[in-house]
Amino acid sequence: MRLDRAGIASRVPHAGEMCLLDEVLEWNAQRIRCRSDSHRRAGNPLRGAGGLGAACAVEYAAQAAALHGALLCETGGAAGSPPAPGRLASVRDLRLRIARLDDVPHRLWCEVVLVANDSSLRQYAFEVGDERASTPWVAGRLSIVTAPAGDATG
Repeated sequence: MRLDRAGIASRVPHAGEMCLLDEVLEWNAQRIRCRSDSHRRAGNPLRGAGGLGAACAVEYAAQAAALHGALLCETGGAAGSPPAPGRLASVRDLRLRIARLDDVPHRLWCEVVLVANDSSLRQYAFEVGDERASTPWVAGRLSIVTAPAGDATG
């Protein structure tokens, strides 16, 4: 299933320019691969006076993980109900091979792979690169803590 920006925005809590992903290229129960041009946009809300640092790729991965969780919820028999709210709890083994994302002239891709999933925690390995690079620019692992069903505090 491919999704455009509107389809993504309807499934994640990130609104307006903060929704960084533009397209889902493919996904399944274990992984999702997305694409984005938002790193080159002047209105990117993560951009500071010095540009868009490569560590901001973690937010791209976190949004892909949030989208993956929402899609899992939709296809897991819970269609029509929102996914359990989640919060980024940790980032580990972060590897940055570039200093800035806004210097990358091509579209970014972001892939997250689900490595652990239970009722309160999802863990993903992630990579972010560009269409022309043979290796990812940023990689690591992230953990999403999810609220128990019925807990609105998320």
